[in-house]
Amino acid sequence: QVQLMESGGGLVQPGGSLRLSCATSGSIIGFNVMGWYRQAREKQRELVARITRGGSTTYADSVKGRFTISNDNAKSTVWRQMNSLKPEDTAVYYCYGLGVTGSDYWGQGTQVTVSS
Repeated sequence: QVQLMESGGGLVQPGGSLRLSCATSGSIIGFNVMGWYRQAREKQRELVARITRGGSTTYADSVKGRFTISNDNAKSTVWRQMNSLKPEDTAVYYCYGLGVTGSDYWGQGTQVTVSS
């Protein structure tokens, strides 16, 4: 059974930084796309950033210039560096993977809270 496991969330002050990691366990050939979504309280889940197997990246307008996504295809792992964090970045962040077979995979989520 394939599982995605996030780590690196927590409480940070406005203007601070966090690095989120997502590791894969279980047997999987690989992912065509990996990325991060977030869901704030009483809001819909939204795409934050994603990266294709070939390295193409997509970012939500709200995080461009502040967040950076990177991956390791061999290890099916993805990271996201978040800088200049704002209170509006507070949310549960979910790791996502689109397998090469077309299956979707989601992590359990990790809480990021930006507050002074």
